[in-house]
Amino acid sequence: MRILVVHSHPVAESYSTALFRCAVETLRAAGHQVRPLDLYASGFDPVMGRQERIDYHDPAVNRRGLEEQVELLRWAEGLVFVYPTWWYSLPAMLKGWLERAWLPDVAFHLPPDGGRVRPLMGHVRLLGGISTYGAPWWLTRWVGDPGRRVIMRGLRAVCPWRCRTFWLAHYRMDSSTPESRAAFLTKVKAKLASIER
Repeated sequence: MRILVVHSHPVAESYSTALFRCAVETLRAAGHQVRPLDLYASGFDPVMGRQERIDYHDPAVNRRGLEEQVELLRWAEGLVFVYPTWWYSLPAMLKGWLERAWLPDVAFHLPPDGGRVRPLMGHVRLLGGISTYGAPWWLTRWVGDPGRRVIMRGLRAVCPWRCRTFWLAHYRMDSSTPESRAAFLTKVKAKLASIER
């Protein structure tokens, strides 16, 4: 399977980056074609400017400067997101990537008459998330786990109904131990190694 692994963390020595590297290596070892996308390392600009917003609904021009991101989305049969949950949601960098790259007539078709939105990510067969949370699981659930909802419901809505999904979470990251982090890495490896091509 062609899998795009998207990572969002500004610190190359972070545990999140270790999870990202683990995901890329494990998927490649399992025989998948993998393209890693480290949003910070690649210098991606998450800010949507004035003209970009004006052009957002015009497919003739809305991809300017985002051609590489669009090509990655069209290439991918699987999408795996690796990121830390901050303030219960996606880091601003990752949210900015979704807002800028998941464009009309790339990820979905928005009828000019205001009709029903049509999904355009029919080539995606796998959607997954790997995240760390500072909060315990019960507080994350009470708040509604917004980041997970964006990916597992929002992005899932433009993928085919047969698209497989998974979510792996390490809670209480702020009080984690070397043992808890090692155990979670093992869990991530096992899950990703089991994904069929």
